[in-house]
Order: sequence, then C-alpha cells, then structure tokens
Amino acid sequence: MTTESASLSQLSIAFQQKGEQSLAFRAFLIDEAKAMLLRLKELRPFAMTIPMVANANIPIEAQRGIEDLLKAGKQELKQRIQQFMALLRNKENLSAEEAQRVFALLKLKFNALLDQIDIFADVISQRSEHHFGVWLAGLDVLVKDALHIEGNYYTAPPMVCYLDRGHGAAIRRARTRLPGGKSNPVAVIRVPRERMISNGIASSLVHEVGHQGATLLDVLNPLRVTLRGKAAADSPRRQAWELFERWISEIISDFWSVSTLGITATTGLIGVVSLPQYFVFRMNIDDPHPFPWIRVKISLAFGQVLYPDAQWKRLENFWNNAYPTHKLPANKQALLQLIEASIPAFVELVIQHRPAKLQGKTLASVFPLAARQPQQLRQLQREWKKTPQAIQKARPALVFAVLGQARADHRITPEEESGLLKRVLMEWAGKS
Repeated sequence: MTTESASLSQLSIAFQQKGEQSLAFRAFLIDEAKAMLLRLKELRPFAMTIPMVANANIPIEAQRGIEDLLKAGKQELKQRIQQFMALLRNKENLSAEEAQRVFALLKLKFNALLDQIDIFADVISQRSEHHFGVWLAGLDVLVKDALHIEGNYYTAPPMVCYLDRGHGAAIRRARTRLPGGKSNPVAVIRVPRERMISNGIASSLVHEVGHQGATLLDVLNPLRVTLRGKAAADSPRRQAWELFERWISEIISDFWSVSTLGITATTGLIGVVSLPQYFVFRMNIDDPHPFPWIRVKISLAFGQVLYPDAQWKRLENFWNNAYPTHKLPANKQALLQLIEASIPAFVELVIQHRPAKLQGKTLASVFPLAARQPQQLRQLQREWKKTPQAIQKARPALVFAVLGQARADHRITPEEESGLLKRVLMEWAGKS
C-alpha cells in the first residue's frame, strides 16, 4: 500500500469514527480527484499515439502549437486537482456543498480539455489513413498559399485540414476561443470527403481560408458600417443592402476564393449548392449565408469584374436555365430582382474597400489578379501540357486555378484532372 493510499485510508477511518458525514464526503471526493489524475495521466501527446508516414505529418508549427496547448492544459488541471485535494485535507470547516462545487468545476475543466483533444484528434488521426493522409498534408500547403497575400499585413497562423462527412466545408479559426476558454493556436479546416479529389476541393478550402483572412485584415466590421450607411441612404434598395450586411462574412469568403482561383471558385460553389429547387430558393433572411441562387449570382459578378471573359455570361446562362425564376411567387421574384439589380454596386463597393490594415490599398489589389486572368491560365495549361514538370514550380493555388479553368473550358477530363491533383498533392506533402 502506498503512503498516499494509507493516509487516505486513515483519513476515511477517522471520518467514520467522528461520524461526521461532511468529513466522510471529503474522502469520497479525494478518491474521485485521484481517479481524475489517473485519467489525466493517460492523455498522451499525439506524437506518441498516432502513426503516420512522414509525408502526412501536419506542419511542424501546427503540431507544436497543438502539443503546447494540450501540455499546458494538462499541467494546469493537474495543479488544480492537487490543490483541491490539499484543500480537502487541510481545511476543517470546508462544507460538503462547497467541496462539491469546486469538484464540479474541476470536472468541467477536465471535459473541456477532452473537447480540445477531440478537436485535434480528427485532424491528426486521419494522417494515418492510406493515401488520404498524404493528400491532406498537400492540402495544408494549399491553404497556406491561399492565405498569403502581397505585402506584410499580418502574421499567418498555422492551418491544418481534415475530412468529414457532410455537404460543405467549415473552419475553426485560429485565435478564437476553444472549449474551456483557451485561444486556438491553429486554424482547423474541415473538408467534405465527397470533394476529394477535384478542383472543387480548392473552392471549398479557399472559401474557408477567406474567413481567416477577413479576420486578420479586420475587413468585416468596417464593411458592415458602410453597408448600414448605404441602407439608410438608398431607400429603394434598403432591403438589399441590409441583406448584403447580414451575408457579408460569407460573401467576403467567396470573394477571397474567386480572387485566388478564378472560375474554379464559382464552378466549385455551383457544385456545392446544386440542390433541389426548394433549397436553392429558400430565403431565410436570418441565415448568414446567402441563399444558393443569389450566392452564385454574386460569385459570378465578382468573377466578371475581376476576370472579364465571355465564360461568365455562359455560366450565368447555365445557372438561370438550371434554376428558372418565373414560376416562383411574385413576392420572391420581386426580391430576387431587387437584390440582383443591386449586385453591381455592391461588388464595386467590396472591390474598392480599403481596410485600414492595407494602408490605403484596395481589397482587390492584394490578390494575384494579373496571374489569374483566364487567358493567362489557358496559356499556362498549354505550356504545362508540353512540359509537365513546370507544374511543380507553380504556386499551389495557381495550379488549382489553371486546372479548374481547363475543366471549365473542357480541355481536360475529370480523370486527367484528378490524376494531376493527386500527383501534385503528394509532391507538395513531400516538399513540406
């Protein structure tokens, strides 16, 4: 029997001899606290528990941030449990009610630590999956590139990707609060499995990157103020401006995607929101997401302004024919017409917006628009077809932009595209 076990046994006997229920309850809580310490000890670093090939590893700065967060959380909780046990032993006038209140808070902190582990466990455990682990490491390289803009305007946090079932992607942004109140050291992007592997994966990923980028540039709140001013000054289009304000977070992320990928962003978006007609026109004005029909229209409008080309009109005609509006109720048609008529002015406002962090530059000016023009992308695809090794020197987001443009132009088949993307993802993972 250990010294601690002996002392606990003696303490329990003493409690029983005194016949004091509140003191006997302390012995129960000390046993519970000790059991929690044992469970805490079993929470080992991911590096000791998750097998993966070297090329599937998450970025070193992300791994360090995750392990440091969990190590600090374990150490803090361990100290709190030990302090609680000392309190039970030393404070004679501690009531059962007060002791139970402190212990309940400790349990909540322990569960919050487990929640943090679960958030990152999905990210890291998938790296041991055959093929998918390495492809995910390649996607880590893509999102890092997509967050990079010209100029030293912010320090980009590490970002990692993982796969999950579901229709769309999602992000848990870096520097937001985790369960338990700690700051998240790593942006975690969830990607739908059904998008692996085609150019549509880039559309979803870069949209989520846009959420992180908009936060780092502090874009949203100033834009909301401007849009409120527009709503107040433009009475005929007030409802449209109010909706743009409600949707601005999702729209800016779509803008980030179009600015980075060109038509790849819009065709990928169409792939996500091509749903039964009821859902495409479902107008829940409390939803921060624009309803699908108008969301595609806004993406098309950004594309036409940033990358002028006849392809945008062709894609818009396809969308109009796929989801005609003439059978909708009159009130819905009127709202669609109002919003659609307001899109050009709204798009210009976003493109010309000058966030304070950009020091006078417009939002559009920090993206590689010249390198993503349709004719430029088409020329690159022709060159890469002659010299395939040239693709290895290109920026990851540019690779997806070129291949997405080629798919939109029907210059490559889905099979050719998927094979190329698998190859580049594995190469990026190896280099990283």
